[in-house]
Amino acid sequence: MPQHTTYGHLFTIPGTRAFTAGNLIARLPAGMFSVSAVVMIAGSRGSYALAGAVTATGLAATALTAPWIARLTDRHGQSRTAVPATAVAALGSLALLLCVHYGAPNWTLFAAYTATATTPNTGGMSRARWAHLLADNPEALHTANSFEQAADELCFMLGPALAAFLCGTFFPEAGTLTGAVLLLTGTLIFTAQRKTEPPTSPTPKGTSPLRTPGIPPLIAGFIATGAVFGAMEVATLAYADEAGHRTAGGAMLALQAAGSCTAGLFYGKQKPPGSPQHRLRYCLLAMTTLMTLPLLAASTLTSLPALATTLLLAGMATAPTMITAMTLLQHRAPEGRLNEAMSLAVTGLLLGIACGSAAAGWTTDHASPTAAFWLPVAAATSALLVGVQGRTTP
Repeated sequence: MPQHTTYGHLFTIPGTRAFTAGNLIARLPAGMFSVSAVVMIAGSRGSYALAGAVTATGLAATALTAPWIARLTDRHGQSRTAVPATAVAALGSLALLLCVHYGAPNWTLFAAYTATATTPNTGGMSRARWAHLLADNPEALHTANSFEQAADELCFMLGPALAAFLCGTFFPEAGTLTGAVLLLTGTLIFTAQRKTEPPTSPTPKGTSPLRTPGIPPLIAGFIATGAVFGAMEVATLAYADEAGHRTAGGAMLALQAAGSCTAGLFYGKQKPPGSPQHRLRYCLLAMTTLMTLPLLAASTLTSLPALATTLLLAGMATAPTMITAMTLLQHRAPEGRLNEAMSLAVTGLLLGIACGSAAAGWTTDHASPTAAFWLPVAAATSALLVGVQGRTTP
């Protein structure tokens, strides 16, 4: 492989195009399920509180289940674990659909949506494949991680829009049904690519990632970064709603994701300078600095176009931060526990998103949407402080 790796060079490796195509199909529903569930439940039961409680329960169940699924993946392989886990998750989505459609008791909605917590972390599994294939080429792995982060941003940008379109154009259950089909189809395509699958570790040699030096600070950083995302989302939606342009909030968040996706792709094309730990500190500093821009726009300019512009700029710091943190996590993960380590990172992000959303919601209700824009700044600052404290760990 040439010294400077481009995105095109990545996909000259046999099998990478096929597993990437399957992974993108399987990953798209991640941005669809919660929106679809909220639209479906709120439309049928007339309660956004119930819809929010159901999706929050599913999020909590995912946080508990994901590391266990990832541990099984490390020990038994992606194909043997992901297919049955996906089947259970797809059946959970279908059960939720039927319970809503036929007016089953509310408790059945919680039970059905909890079953979707077995959804495997296909993004993490894809990164594990790249780490296996490019173990001797750090620069190429940097490019691959950049592509994966851009794919995450793209899926979370397109997923909610697709879900809203399906539910609004066809029938309320269309988003959930389509998401389940895409998840199962994409996982089957992805796991069929056995030649690129990392080797299993029936008896992992390393200790638990949470006991590995250097990983707990990274997980704490992922939690803080997740809080940035969750708080910014709620603050933006509330600010647009208060300004009388409720639908503009979603468009502005899509613009933020677009900025992050673009920056991630550009970052991946550059030759990474210095160590991942060194780069991470500068990425966190940039993220903290740029997160002040939406706050300034909301508090001084009181203009939705100005806020949208600053969200685009702020988003450009998040993908490089995530890419570098994931690269560092891959370097520090114990042997045979890479999927588990990356699953813990995703769990940390989900926990942070939930906390950030809740804090921004409380701040919006008790103060104002403008005040809620302080929270992403505080969360990014926390991530920076954690990154600085962990600077001596290789």
